[in-house]
Amino acid sequence: MISKRLKKLLLAAVILVAVLAVSVPIVVMAVSKSFTAQEHVVRTDWEIDAGTVIDQSEEFQVDIAQAKLGDGLRALQLIPQDIDEEGFTYYDLDVQQRLDGALQSLKELSGVSWTATTPLAVLNPFGTGSNGLYLYFETDMATKVTYTVHVEGGDISDFTADAADISGQEFTKTHEFQLIGLVPGETNQVTLTITGQWGKTRQIVTFTVDMPDTSSGYSTRLEVEEGDSDQAQADGLFAMMRVNGYLGYGFFFDNDGILRYEMVLEGYGLDRLLFDGDEIITCVSSSKLARIDGLGRVTQVYRLDGYDLHHDIGFGDGGEVLALAEVSGGETVEDRLLSIDLDTGAVTELVDFSQLMEPYFETTRPVGPGDDFFWQVGEWDWLHLNSVQYMAEDDSVIVSSRETSAIIKVTGLHSTPTVDWLAGDERFWEDTAYADLCLTQEGDFVPQYGQHCVEYYADGEEEGVYYLALYNNNYWSLNSRDFTLEVADSVGTDLYGTGDETSQVYIYRIDENARTYALVSSFDVPYSSIVSNASPCGDNWVVNSGVAMVFGEYDSEGKLIRQYTYNCTMQNYRTFKYDMTIWFQ
Repeated sequence: MISKRLKKLLLAAVILVAVLAVSVPIVVMAVSKSFTAQEHVVRTDWEIDAGTVIDQSEEFQVDIAQAKLGDGLRALQLIPQDIDEEGFTYYDLDVQQRLDGALQSLKELSGVSWTATTPLAVLNPFGTGSNGLYLYFETDMATKVTYTVHVEGGDISDFTADAADISGQEFTKTHEFQLIGLVPGETNQVTLTITGQWGKTRQIVTFTVDMPDTSSGYSTRLEVEEGDSDQAQADGLFAMMRVNGYLGYGFFFDNDGILRYEMVLEGYGLDRLLFDGDEIITCVSSSKLARIDGLGRVTQVYRLDGYDLHHDIGFGDGGEVLALAEVSGGETVEDRLLSIDLDTGAVTELVDFSQLMEPYFETTRPVGPGDDFFWQVGEWDWLHLNSVQYMAEDDSVIVSSRETSAIIKVTGLHSTPTVDWLAGDERFWEDTAYADLCLTQEGDFVPQYGQHCVEYYADGEEEGVYYLALYNNNYWSLNSRDFTLEVADSVGTDLYGTGDETSQVYIYRIDENARTYALVSSFDVPYSSIVSNASPCGDNWVVNSGVAMVFGEYDSEGKLIRQYTYNCTMQNYRTFKYDMTIWFQ
């Protein structure tokens, strides 16, 4: 006989199990959605820690305050009077024009001569870079400005650069530029060396700047590890993009792992920087791109009403930017390709891959709570596009599909988009409508799995032959289709790895004439199951392994020159290296 007390306990246990069975998936979904929702958050707090307001511009509705930069340099800050109002953002042309108007008024103050020893200095004048210092002054002769940033004490190396004047001139009598390289949280000694056209030093000016801490709270130093290669590093700054836990910022580090610029965004993160003349075009929120000049001034905003960005942008045909995106609140995710007209801002959906590849799409399903990517539960992430490369010769694009571990070429982009070929494990496409479109693997190698950042690498020996570079995550996972694929032992199947896996940089030779692809070069890099990139940088490579939380610069043979370890929540999406010609000559 079972006692009444035992019966109650058993009943309570049954009820508890039932409640858990119902609630656990709900909790899993809630937690996962809160994680992925970070990318769509828009900044609402633009508060500036400035000193005393010393003047006001009623015409431009901007307060002028004393910047808290210590006693070495008298600098100002421009504060829009509506900065605390709901919906305010620096990525608004009206706000930018008001700030520019206030700045112009300061430049033209009656009775004031701005010289190298008494320059007009404004900290972060356009709200887009927390430690950018605007300088304006005049010289009697046409000169150029070289500056060195020195930090007393510690082990921070000096940072020297030739300032890129906003005029685009190497030598000029009127100097206006953004000084990049001041280290947050440190006392920076700045030396301006002003040189004439014949190479003679005309003037040397020194001042100090007590730079406030980062706005994000991110570290100003990365852990640096030397590699085995003695190859010199490329010039430029490493741009860390979409650092989880610090979304809404872009971080620029020098070769010694020192933070030299903190870009402040509206949300989301950078996918990459596109250089267009003396300006950059980049993502500034999940539904907005902006054109930004060397002063940090936003000159154009591109709104993607009804769409959210995901994973890549690139130049397309003529005056357009191509962007991978998804319909906001749509049934499927990460499967649209947009065109953004750089002159008019018009947004056109070029490809809906769920229609273009409808026969395959109909075999897929949304991500379930038991799948590897459970944090996407409920999302129909059937293709997961993560990079786009335009090919002008035949008006085509090459896109990378993480979910299918395939590289896909689409021709007739601006007329009749058509799938031309797919490269990857051919077994995946057996018994689908795309089996006959797969390029044949030439040679004995393990094809890529879960790859990212497929980029055009080099021309081939004849028309129809070319080379592609990519980050081979070497990770197999399928979350949208009930299909099993046996992969080689060297391929990872664990999100965080077991310790034995590696990812690789791959260079493929694509032969469209023979309809084949071959692996011509590769080297191992730290394992990252998702995200990440590998991009040529001069003769070197810059490789980010996002889940491993490291990026490194490698020589042409794949030997590590230097590796950098960083902090983030789960992953950092990409790290590129740019020479940043909008800031430096």
